[in-house]
Amino acid sequence: MRGMDFGGLRPLYLRDDTGFTAGGGGAATLGFGQARPVDVRAVRRAPVLGWRQRIADFDPVVDLGARIGSGEWWRGLATCTLLCGGAIATAPGLTPLPGATPPALSAAQWREARALGFAPLALGGDTGRRMAATDAVEPLVDTPERPTIDLTATLGRGDGFARVLERAGVAAGEAQAVAARVAAVVPLGAIRPGTRLDLTLGRRASRAQPRPLDALAFRARLDLKLAIERIGGALVLRPTPIAVDDTPLRITGRVGSSLYAAARAAGAPAPAVAGYIRALSARLSIGRDVRANDRFDLIVAQRRAATGEVETGDLLYAGLDQGSRRTRLLKWTVGGQSQFFEASGVGERRGAMTQPVVGHLTSGFGMRRHPLLGFSRFHRGVDFGAAYGSPIVAATGGTVSYSGWHGGHGNYVMIQHGGGIATAYGHMSRIVARAGTRVAQGQLIGYVGSTGLSTGPHLHYEVYRNGVAINPTSIRFTTTSQLAGRDLAAFRATLARLLAVRPGASAQGGQ
Repeated sequence: MRGMDFGGLRPLYLRDDTGFTAGGGGAATLGFGQARPVDVRAVRRAPVLGWRQRIADFDPVVDLGARIGSGEWWRGLATCTLLCGGAIATAPGLTPLPGATPPALSAAQWREARALGFAPLALGGDTGRRMAATDAVEPLVDTPERPTIDLTATLGRGDGFARVLERAGVAAGEAQAVAARVAAVVPLGAIRPGTRLDLTLGRRASRAQPRPLDALAFRARLDLKLAIERIGGALVLRPTPIAVDDTPLRITGRVGSSLYAAARAAGAPAPAVAGYIRALSARLSIGRDVRANDRFDLIVAQRRAATGEVETGDLLYAGLDQGSRRTRLLKWTVGGQSQFFEASGVGERRGAMTQPVVGHLTSGFGMRRHPLLGFSRFHRGVDFGAAYGSPIVAATGGTVSYSGWHGGHGNYVMIQHGGGIATAYGHMSRIVARAGTRVAQGQLIGYVGSTGLSTGPHLHYEVYRNGVAINPTSIRFTTTSQLAGRDLAAFRATLARLLAVRPGASAQGGQ
């Protein structure tokens, strides 16, 4: 039945295998100009093949980035939504499953576990124990122990005397007993860090026991050596005093091109030279008034032991010879405070006050609008914003004249510093300093709070001169004192004794 025109009816459009269409004429044409006969059975099955073809051509995966808004795009969006909703609906829950919690270690188990850890060993093995052997370790044949062991231990900063002995292998009970014997002669806190301890450990009954302490020797002080020996099974303490010469060290020399360099070259310790320059700078200008031909004179506290050890202390005397002008300053303590006095007995101290709290300035001195009262009033001090509970210290040394509640200032402390100078501290959360007590510069007097008329935690700080409030940020003070009576006599006697000291051998080289 091929090639028939079916009564003049011609298929207008047909799809060939290559996707080209043909229309018109008595025969369907293939692509590229080739004619193809029409199959009547294929034409009769066209409706059936149409829905089957549509099913075969249905593509559930649709590119949602193309043909946006078309029916095919909306069908793809619905399919994607259904798939995502189904995945979310069937997703498993994330609720954690409860498990068994191991019991906490007892004290003995914790000590055992800590002894076997790497961290304690890396930090010095302060437990005194050793790591247990594993299966890869083979035990050695038992060998005889040494009868005694000589060890050297060093007392560290912040370390305990008994703890040092325990780390060296001494039993805990015996270490505590030795520490108690030493403390009866010299305070354990007075033993300087870095002190060397020479120990001798004796024979023990079994390897499971610590060795007994047979001997211990160390230098407790410059003038004292302590030794502990086991005699008749008991430990015996034997102190050995050491003669010490307390004659101070006097160093003199010519200033030359540099006062500091000349004093250091003459043998003066660096801290003493720094103190010497500070003492002189309070009376004269080092750069303008000191000349190359001037001669410096320092006297430093010194202790020399008979065994050769030397301890150098603070600067005692600062002198400068400028021909017709001589400056003589002696360090003297009055009322618990040390300062340099001139040879006439007049002392003077200059400096700046310390900021009483670590914080930032939030309100200055002068007129301002009060944050709570709502009107302008004179602000007699400055405010430092700081965290609640921050420590407050005295700006400089003095005597507490008031400590307690002070109206809008809340918890309030006032300190008199002499020379008409006073400082006050308000809004404290807690007061430490009490009225009538003396405080030093930088000493804790209370804590930051928000008591009284306050909008938040801060320190209200005031400075008064002769009862009048002044700006705390501009204050510098000068205090002058005059020795008299017995104090002046003792001062002059000490000055004469120091000036009688001959310069040391190191000072001769700097002249």
